[in-house]
Amino acid sequence: MENFQIRLATNADCEAIRAVVFSILREYGLTPDPTGVDADLADIESSYLRCGGSFHVLVDPAGQVVGTVGLYPLDAGRCELRKMYLKTECRGRGFGKRLLCDAITCARELGFTRIELGTNSVLQAASRLYESFGFRSCEPDHISTRVDRAYYLDLAEYDSESEGSSP
Repeated sequence: MENFQIRLATNADCEAIRAVVFSILREYGLTPDPTGVDADLADIESSYLRCGGSFHVLVDPAGQVVGTVGLYPLDAGRCELRKMYLKTECRGRGFGKRLLCDAITCARELGFTRIELGTNSVLQAASRLYESFGFRSCEPDHISTRVDRAYYLDLAEYDSESEGSSP
């Protein structure tokens, strides 16, 4: 696990990021939308980095992108967790927790006080992970065809010592 690294993504990673995200969407019967809700993946630097957010990738020892997670600014205090996905062979090994911890730390460093996210109920393991970190259900501000569940985490209430320890 220590040979896998999380690093800031650049536009050089866009093709690999899209490959990971789109393959996982298809795995769960969800349709990629490269000109709609997934258009942000065509230019990571403009979509995330230049507007005050972040986008990180998990890379394997060979340098291949195997996981993704982005933070998109909604307003001065809120960001949206986006595109958190892990390749099949990397699931169940603690990498999801590492990506989520990294995103929470990054959100704090960027000055956000609340993280929001939308997901789909077919992504059951993802929902369990978010809930184990203290994310609470809420009504989504915006709905896309793939979102039927939403969560938020107030960072002021978040205790990093207990992350991922809830059932």
